[in-house]
Amino acid sequence: MRPKPRLATIEWIDGRVRLIDQTKLPHEFTHKETNDYRELAESIRRLEVRGAPAIGVAGAMGIALAALESDASDLPGLERDVREAAHHLGSTRPTAVNLAWAIERMLATLADPSPTDADRVRDRLVEEARAIFEEDRELSRRIGANGASLLSDGDGVLTHCNAGGLATAEYGTALAVIFAAVEEGKTIRVFADETRPLLQGARLTAWELRERGIDVTLICDSAAASAMARGWVDKVIVGADRIAGNGDVANKIGTYPLALAAREHGVPFYVAAPYSTLDPSLPNGAAIPIEERSPEEVTSLGGQRIAPSGVRAWNPAFDVTPAGLVAAIITDVGVFRAPYETSLFAKKTAPEA
Repeated sequence: MRPKPRLATIEWIDGRVRLIDQTKLPHEFTHKETNDYRELAESIRRLEVRGAPAIGVAGAMGIALAALESDASDLPGLERDVREAAHHLGSTRPTAVNLAWAIERMLATLADPSPTDADRVRDRLVEEARAIFEEDRELSRRIGANGASLLSDGDGVLTHCNAGGLATAEYGTALAVIFAAVEEGKTIRVFADETRPLLQGARLTAWELRERGIDVTLICDSAAASAMARGWVDKVIVGADRIAGNGDVANKIGTYPLALAAREHGVPFYVAAPYSTLDPSLPNGAAIPIEERSPEEVTSLGGQRIAPSGVRAWNPAFDVTPAGLVAAIITDVGVFRAPYETSLFAKKTAPEA
C-alpha cells in the first residue's frame, strides 16, 4: 500500500478558508481560498466542497468568516451580521444535517453570555470553527476503527458516491472503514459506483482509492446488482447525509436501490457516518428534506447536452433507505444495530462484531 496521504479537504489559514475544488478532480488538483462567507456559501452550493461532514466544517468556518467580516463594534451588531450569514449558509444544502448542526453550534457560541466584547466573541467563533474541524478529523478515524472489524480479508466492498477524505475534514466515513481495514493489513477490493449525474464515484472515490493504492473497479450504477449476483460483493458501505430517529438513512440518490439489491443477494448493507448525522427531531425518513438540483445536471454531461432539447428531467440529489435494509450504522461512538429507535439513543463506545 502506498503511503497514506493527508487530504485536508478544507482548512482555516490566517483568517481565510482554503479548500480543494472538487469540481476540478480528477483532472486538476487545485485549491480555492476566500475570506468572504458568501463566496464560501457559493462553493458549498456549487459542490466545490461537498460531503455532509465537510460542509458542516465549511458552515462553521463560514460563520467565523462572517464574524471577521462584520464591522460591528458592539455585540448586538455582530450577532445581527452573523445570524444573517447563518441563514445564507444554511440555505445552500438542505438535506445534510451536519451543516445545520455546525451552524447551530456556532450560534450557541455566539449566544454565550461571556464574553460580551465583540472582538473576543469573534476570537471564540474562530476557535470553535477550528475545534469543529479538528473534531471531524478525529471522529473520522474513530469511524474507521469502529467499522474495520466488519470487513474480512479478501472482501469485495461496494460503495456509492464519495464518502472518503474529500467528504470530510480529512479521512472519511464509508471509505474510512476501508482505509482502516487496509491499514490493519487486510486485502480489500472495492467496486465504486460512478454515481450519476455528477459522477462523484468516478471522479472522486476512484481517485482517492487509487491514490492510496487500493484495488478499485469503477462500475456503472446500473451494474451494481449484477456485480452482487456474480458473488463479487461481500459488503456494501455507504455514507449518510441525515439519519432519522428510526434509522432511515438519506444518502446520495441511487443508495436505496443498492440496499434493495443487497437484501436480495444476502449482502450486508452498512452505513457509516458521524453520530452528529443523526437527527432525532425527525421520526422517519419521510420527514427528511430532499434537495432537488438543476435538471441540467441530468440532461448534460461534462457541459455537453446529452438529452433531446425540450426533454424534462427530475434531479433529486438524495434518496431515503428504510432502516429495515440497514445491517448496521457505523459511527464515531460505536456500531448500532436494529432496533435503531432505541439503540441509536444509547451511545456505545465499542463496536459490535
